[in-house]
Amino acid sequence: MLKILKYSFFDLMRSRWSYVYFLFYLLLGVVLLFLNNDLSKAVITLMNVIIILVPLIGTIFGVMYYYSSREFTELLLAQPVKRSSIFLGQYFGVALSLSLSLIIGLGLPFVFYGIFKSAAIWDFSLLLITGTFLTLIFTALAFIIALANENKIKGFGYAILLWLFMAVIYDGLFLMSLIYFENYPLDKFSLIATMFNPIDLSRVLILLKLDISALLGYTGAVFQKFFGTSLGLIISTGMLALWVAIPIGIIYRMVKRKDF
Repeated sequence: MLKILKYSFFDLMRSRWSYVYFLFYLLLGVVLLFLNNDLSKAVITLMNVIIILVPLIGTIFGVMYYYSSREFTELLLAQPVKRSSIFLGQYFGVALSLSLSLIIGLGLPFVFYGIFKSAAIWDFSLLLITGTFLTLIFTALAFIIALANENKIKGFGYAILLWLFMAVIYDGLFLMSLIYFENYPLDKFSLIATMFNPIDLSRVLILLKLDISALLGYTGAVFQKFFGTSLGLIISTGMLALWVAIPIGIIYRMVKRKDF
């Protein structure tokens, strides 16, 4: 698996899209730091971009890489190599290259600006960690969609629909349910519903770390009480880790059973 991971990683690092992705975050960091003297405000702006863009890029790149490397994958399947090693190696290669582009692209401007001398370093670190988690999660979900659909058009369509549901539609349904059932106790429901969407969970963690939980509105106090504690941080991080582990397990089972 390590050899395939290494090949996939360097193959993507030579791709122009990886450079575009890296340069986008590099320029974004430079522009934000140029316009904002307050690092906390820059982190908030970055959160709004990363929470939406990182899942989209992870989903598109995952599906695109799977379909573009199909012929090479079929060649590998004819060799005495485990199926799980092939597909998991490709998955980790894609996820690692995207994660490094994100971390290095955003990290360089903030390092030169003096992030290590600022109290905002912990907020910025949490931003990069959640961005990495989202990359791992949505790249894995993209591979699942691609494995389940041989048709490229359907695969890309389902991938975009998945991102749209997680980033936009889920929040709308969540808010509608809170308004409709406002006369009932919704504390536990709000916490559970947030954990079932990695994008919402990442957003809540960053907002609470920035101590602006008032922006969460109706359930801000509930989130602050739970996610603001050490136990809540551990549980939420564990949920993000589960969001990574479960799709990887599904990929492993699918490639074992799939007839190529």
